Amino acid sequence: MRNIYEIYGTDSHEMTKKLMTAADIASQIPKGTDIALKPNLVKAGAPETGATTHPGVISGCIEYLMEHGFNRISIIESSWVGERTERSVKACGYDKICEKYNVPFYDLKTDKVRVVDTPFRPMEISCRALDAGYLIDLPVLKGHCQTLITCALKNLKGCIPDKEKRQFHADGLYKPIAALAAVLRPSLVIVDSICGDLDFEEGGNPVQTNRMMLGTDPVQMDAYGCRLMGLKLRDVQYISLAEKWGAGSTDISPDDIIRLNEPESAGSYPQMTGKIKWLVKNVDADSACSACYASLVRALYIADTEGYPIKDRICIGQGYRDRVPDGIGIGRCCSKAEEVIMGCPPTAEEILKALKNRKNA
Repeated sequence: MRNIYEIYGTDSHEMTKKLMTAADIASQIPKGTDIALKPNLVKAGAPETGATTHPGVISGCIEYLMEHGFNRISIIESSWVGERTERSVKACGYDKICEKYNVPFYDLKTDKVRVVDTPFRPMEISCRALDAGYLIDLPVLKGHCQTLITCALKNLKGCIPDKEKRQFHADGLYKPIAALAAVLRPSLVIVDSICGDLDFEEGGNPVQTNRMMLGTDPVQMDAYGCRLMGLKLRDVQYISLAEKWGAGSTDISPDDIIRLNEPESAGSYPQMTGKIKWLVKNVDADSACSACYASLVRALYIADTEGYPIKDRICIGQGYRDRVPDGIGIGRCCSKAEEVIMGCPPTAEEILKALKNRKNA
């Protein structure tokens, strides 16, 4: 199946069931298959912030599958480095879903891993993700302060342990994301694009676009996400690289798009503002983890909106562990800096307070 099914609305539960019904997903899953649902629970933030997968997407998947005789279902995920997955589960109401449908949730931070050869390098991947008979990828289409976009491909990063996540950043993100997709390809992708934040992975500035999409090719789904957000494929380097390494195809023809209803209630995708690029003009990042970098960008954003533009040179990232940063250091990796804001990662509030105090000193 090369089709992308698209639906507009605000009820994520019913929208999910309608997408799966239209694509006749039940007929494509062998009976008795172990099915794993992989949402985006990057942090303990409600879906309305634009950061995490709406619980209705999960409940809609579960109901559809159970109505078609599938009962071996689990939810798997791990939040980003520095966040406890259990906090994210409760913040998004997934604990109530698990109780209602008697479906287990597995925190992949504590899962066993297996070393798998990839086109880039060997990497550790969660056994539950690798061994799922049918893996359903449930990302949020949103912006990212380092890769510009996060959708189906980058969402798989939740299937690796925290030390591997850190290594992804040390490797520059693009190659490891593409390589992971080449060896952990989901069987189905359902994209939550109801209110993703178009700038920040951790949410905070949601844009109501009221749509969801379903497809079976994660590369194609990311390529379509780029189109919606006004990005060129060359802007997001890991998508074409994932295609090169066999994770899918970027090809999208007009006939591939099947719309289940008309988009009267759907907001259009505005052009990305480039705000982040301007905010980090004085930041020297070297292999910075997403959580740490996102905290810094959020702090710079708030400082700017409150009339405290930060003009100091700032250093951040694992590349500074054995170097002396020339500027304000952010996080434990920059502990050799003459002035450092400690944490792993420090929160946006801690960074903002320190930068403001420095400015007012």
